[in-house]
Amino acid sequence: MTFYDAGARVSVLTTQPLDRLLTYRAPEGGCWQGAFVEVPLGPRRVLGVVWGPGDTGFDASKLRAVGKVLDVAPMRPEMAEFLRRVGDYTLTPLSQMLRLATRAPGLMDPPSMRKIYRLGGREPDRMTEARERVLEVLEAEGRLAYTLGELAEEAGVTTSVIKGLVKLGAVEETESPRDLPFPFLDADMPGKPLADDQAKAAAVLTEGIAGGRFGATLLRGVTGSGKTEVYLEAVAACLKAGQQALVLLPEIALTSEFLKRVEARFGQKPAEWHSGVTMTERRRVWRMAGEGGFGLVVGARSALFLPFRDLGLIVVDEEHDTSYKQEDGVLYSARDMAVMRASICDAQVVLASATPSLETWANAEAGKYARIDLTSRFGQAVLPEMAAVDMRAEDLPSNRWISPTMIRAVEGRIEAGEQALLFLNRRGYAPVTICRACGHKVGCDNCDANMVEHRFLKRLVCHQCGDSKPMPEVCPSCGAEGKLAPVGPGVERLAEEVAEVFPEARVAVLSSDLFASARALKAQIERIAEGGADIIIGTQIVAKGHNFPLLTLVGVIDADLGLQGSDLRAAERTFQLIRQVAGRAGRGDIPGKAMLQTFQPEHPVIRAILAGDEERFWQAEAGERQAAGVPPYGRLVGVVISAPDIDMAMGLGTALARADAPLVQIGAQVFGPAPAPIARVRGRHRVRLLVKAPKTVAVQPALRAWLARVPVKGDVRLSVDIDPQSFY
Repeated sequence: MTFYDAGARVSVLTTQPLDRLLTYRAPEGGCWQGAFVEVPLGPRRVLGVVWGPGDTGFDASKLRAVGKVLDVAPMRPEMAEFLRRVGDYTLTPLSQMLRLATRAPGLMDPPSMRKIYRLGGREPDRMTEARERVLEVLEAEGRLAYTLGELAEEAGVTTSVIKGLVKLGAVEETESPRDLPFPFLDADMPGKPLADDQAKAAAVLTEGIAGGRFGATLLRGVTGSGKTEVYLEAVAACLKAGQQALVLLPEIALTSEFLKRVEARFGQKPAEWHSGVTMTERRRVWRMAGEGGFGLVVGARSALFLPFRDLGLIVVDEEHDTSYKQEDGVLYSARDMAVMRASICDAQVVLASATPSLETWANAEAGKYARIDLTSRFGQAVLPEMAAVDMRAEDLPSNRWISPTMIRAVEGRIEAGEQALLFLNRRGYAPVTICRACGHKVGCDNCDANMVEHRFLKRLVCHQCGDSKPMPEVCPSCGAEGKLAPVGPGVERLAEEVAEVFPEARVAVLSSDLFASARALKAQIERIAEGGADIIIGTQIVAKGHNFPLLTLVGVIDADLGLQGSDLRAAERTFQLIRQVAGRAGRGDIPGKAMLQTFQPEHPVIRAILAGDEERFWQAEAGERQAAGVPPYGRLVGVVISAPDIDMAMGLGTALARADAPLVQIGAQVFGPAPAPIARVRGRHRVRLLVKAPKTVAVQPALRAWLARVPVKGDVRLSVDIDPQSFY
C-alpha cells in the first residue's frame, strides 16, 4: 500500500452521494492508501477512505486537510477491488458501495471504555414483570454484553429497572474497552463422526483450502445429509491455516441452532452479523474483521461487505434462497457476489443446498464449479415417503382446506406422540377481502394491491408497503353492512380450522409477521424442537434448515400455489420450496412422510417432486430456459421507473425504449414500457422495462450508454436490477 507524506495530495472516497473523489492534503504524520479518515465537507465532518493520489489541478492553498486518520485497520486492496467490481456490475456509485461497507455505528468515535451489562449471580428478592424481561434478555443472549440503552430498549423497560437490578447483584455492571477480539475457536476439537461420503466431501473441501487458490464448489445433499458438519470441517481447516471464514445464512431464525452447533464443534460461539445484533456488537464485529479479531463470522448477506483481514472461506448455506437477493438500495445477489469476493482474495466458496438454484446447477454442469453430492441422510434418518392427495377426488366443504385424507394422517401421527406440519405459503388470515354485495375487493390506499386480513392483529395489512388499517364494518365501495367476506386461506385461517378439527392438539403457528422480534421467533422454534407442539402451521420460514426431531408428517396444503403466474422461476421455486419443506419430515429415528394436496397431480413439477428425480427436473428446466435464452443461458436486466404521475413514468419509459441503439449494438432487446404487475406502491406509479441480452456480452457498458441518453428529471426515480429475481 502506498504511503502519503503530510501535505501530499490524496483522493478520498466519501460515503456522501457525490459522483467523484475529493482531493485533500494528507494530515500531519501522513496516511496510508486505504486509511479510513474523517474529512471536512462544507460545515460537516464525514467518513471517507483514502483511495489514491489526489488531483493536481487545484491550487494547493485551497485544499483542506484530512481531519484525522481513524484508529481502525485500513481497507485492504482486495476489498477496494471488490467494491469497484460490485459497483461496476450493479451500476452502483462507489460512494453508495462504501456506505454499504461501513454500516457500523461510531466508526469515527475515538477508542474508549464503556459500561456494559451482563447477567449477575444473584436472584432479586422480589421479581416484577419488568425485572423478569431484563433477565430473560440477558439469559437468552448468554455472553453478549449490552449497553444500558440497548438493554433497556430490548427488554422494553426504563434504565432505572436495570440499575436497580445492578444494586441487587442480579445484573453485573463492568467497564470494558468498546471493541475486544472474540473468543478463540479451537479448530483441533474433534467434530462429529462422519459417514464415508461426508468424510470424502470434507477431505475435498479441506484440500481446496490448503491449496490457497480460488475455487467454487456446489455441496449438494438431501435434507438431513449432514452438509453443515461437512462444511464445518472446511471452517476448521481455514482456522488452522490462520485465516477467517464467513458462513452466510438466509434467515436470522436459523442462527440460534447453528450457533449451538458451532459452539459444540469449536468450544465457543462465533461472531454474528445481522439485524438482530446490537449496534455495539456490530461496531465490534466490523473492527475485529479488519484486525483479525475473530476466526468465524455467521451472518446475513451484508456480512459479505465486512473488511476481512484474511478471508479464506465463504459458505453460502441454502444458496438457492431468494433472500440472498438484496431488493432495495444496492441490488445484488449475495450468492454471486460471494463467488466474486472469493475469486478476488483467492478463497474457497462453498454453495450448499439440497435444491440448488438452476444458475449454480448449470455452472457445476459446465465445469465452472466443482460438485460434491451427499446422497443419504445422516445416522438412522431416511428420506420421507412422498405422496399426493388428489383434491379432485376429496369431499371437502367450500370453507375448508384440509382434506379428509390429510386429517386422518395427522390424527395418526398425534396418536403416536409425533408432530405434524401443515405448510401454506401465505401469511395472514385471508389474501382477499371481498364485498358479497358489489364484488369490491378491499385494496391498499397507496398501492395497487389487495389488503390481507390479519385476524390476530384485527387489521388489514398491505404486504407491499406495510400500511395497515382496521377491518372495516361496511364496504368502502357500496356501503353495505355485514357483506365483507374473507376469500382464500392464510396460515391464520388454517390455524382456526386446525383448532376446530383437532381441539385437543397443541398448535404452534410459525409466520414471520406474528413475532415482535427475532428472539421471540427463535424461542418458539426451540420450543417446537423440544416437543412443545403437536401440529405446526407455517409459511416458508419453516422450510429453511430447522431440525424438529419429532416431526414425521409434512402436509403441503396448496402445492399448486407457486405454479401460477409468469415468473420464469415459478417451477424452480415451487420445486425447491416443496422439496425443502418435505425434508423437515423424518429427520430423527422415525421415518417421515410428506403429502401434497394438489389439483394437478399430473403437473411435471409435482411429478418430479413425488418421484424425487431432481436431475431430470433440472435438465428439463434447463432445456426450456436455454431454448428461451433466459438465465442462466441469457442475461436479463429489469428497469423500474416510478413517479407520482403515471404519464411521467410512462414518458421516460417510452423515451428509453426509443433510444435503444447502444443495446441493439450488442444484440440486446428492450421490452416495454408497461405498467408493473403491481402498478402503484406507496402512492407512486411504476412502469417496467426488461432488457434481454445474450449470455456472452458485457451488458453494463451498453446499459450506461443507454441510460445516459435520456436524463431522469423531477420526482422520477429509476432503478436498474441486473439479474432480477422478482418481476412485480
